Amino acid sequence: MLHKTKVLLWGESAETAAERKLVRKIDFFILTFCCVSYFFNYLDRASINNAYVSGTKEDAGLGGTDINMLSTVLTIGYILGQVPHALAIHVVAPRIWFPSMIVVWAGLTMAMAGCSNFSQLAAVRFFQGVIEASTYAGTQYMIGAWYFGLFSACGQAGTMFAGIMMTAIYNSMDGLAGYPGWKWVFIVDGIITLPIAVFGFLYFPDLPETTTASCLTLEEKALAISRLPPKTEKGRKLGWDIIKRTLLTVNFWLLVILWGFCGLLEAYSSFTCMLLWMKSDGYSLQKNNHYPLGIQAVAIVATIVCAITLDVSGKRYPWGLLVCTVQIATAIILLCWNQIGAGTKFAAFYLAGTSFAIQPIVFTWANILLSRTGDEAARSVTLYSMNGSSATFFAFWGVLLYPATDASTGFHKGGIALICVAGFLMMWMTLVLMQDKRTLKMVSSANNASLEGVEVDLGHQEKGNIGVDSKEKGSM
Repeated sequence: MLHKTKVLLWGESAETAAERKLVRKIDFFILTFCCVSYFFNYLDRASINNAYVSGTKEDAGLGGTDINMLSTVLTIGYILGQVPHALAIHVVAPRIWFPSMIVVWAGLTMAMAGCSNFSQLAAVRFFQGVIEASTYAGTQYMIGAWYFGLFSACGQAGTMFAGIMMTAIYNSMDGLAGYPGWKWVFIVDGIITLPIAVFGFLYFPDLPETTTASCLTLEEKALAISRLPPKTEKGRKLGWDIIKRTLLTVNFWLLVILWGFCGLLEAYSSFTCMLLWMKSDGYSLQKNNHYPLGIQAVAIVATIVCAITLDVSGKRYPWGLLVCTVQIATAIILLCWNQIGAGTKFAAFYLAGTSFAIQPIVFTWANILLSRTGDEAARSVTLYSMNGSSATFFAFWGVLLYPATDASTGFHKGGIALICVAGFLMMWMTLVLMQDKRTLKMVSSANNASLEGVEVDLGHQEKGNIGVDSKEKGSM
């Protein structure tokens, strides 16, 4: 699966017993660390929303749009942390940097239990955002596009588990040692995050060129390097020209704007609109923590199905249009808030979970476009900037268009905004498709048709001699 993209990004498939053993090791150690760390990243962030409806609102004196502001504060920190992390992983070994960030954010998560007012919660959430900015785009950079379906689904699993954990801890630990249940959630959350950091320090293998992981022999390290496609020497450097290599490229602006708006397709789910509505409508604590789990369940299924479909079909553009269309339908349903019953509202919020399928579509596409330049530093900066672009919108989008005060009226402003965003994205994806075609032609010409079978959304293959079966053809 994804053989053609895999060849361009990571080299040829394993052909010998030694290669197969190497691939199994890399798959296990990279996927284990990246997926589990992303799971806990989302778990730590999602806990505040469940804690809010389980006692934090009353104990910390929160009201109005305070829960939205806490999300905004975290997002601001998240934005500010993007580019520094993109550069840091080219200076500090990722196997040191990523686990270190996990240790810090685990500590900050536990610190949430000691907060007693909005100001304290906001301060911790800000620094939590700065630190957690390391994970999403960083692991995207590390594991590549073909693993993204699983990676994205792990994030939704983390969000879903937060609700389950909140209920379990609230029921069993509320009042223990004088602490309310919502505080124990943050304490337990931080503690169970730490083991993955230890795993990362010990086993995360970095990149083949720099790995010192004990799980790989010297022969396996050399073999891993030999399997990689060539990268430009300039593409490893972090001089001032990195600005020119990123900001002055068409890829950068197309992709940063693309993901900036694509992230807004997830607004109903990301801004916990269903949970806020249920809280305002008087649902019980248990229902508040359990019913929204269906959104993450839909998101997991939609993301995995989309990733598999991308693997089989090699098509991104039409699936991107489909995701946009479904979100328009969801918004139209919820705009009829006063004319629909509770069952229809639940169904619409669950349907909104399909928006997360946009993640594998966009990031596989981005990795394919960026890998054609051979500039690894620019690729990491662009991926982090894409994430920062989305977070920039989130810093004010929720407060303005999906405030908790609109929960009882169905987030009317947000529904209209979602329709506009989806319509814009349909047009913008067409521009990305045109850039895909243009860069494919440039790469084919520059390499004298030396790359065969690169997966693109163009309906034809790139000819070459890197060992790909000549019968394989990319398709749109």
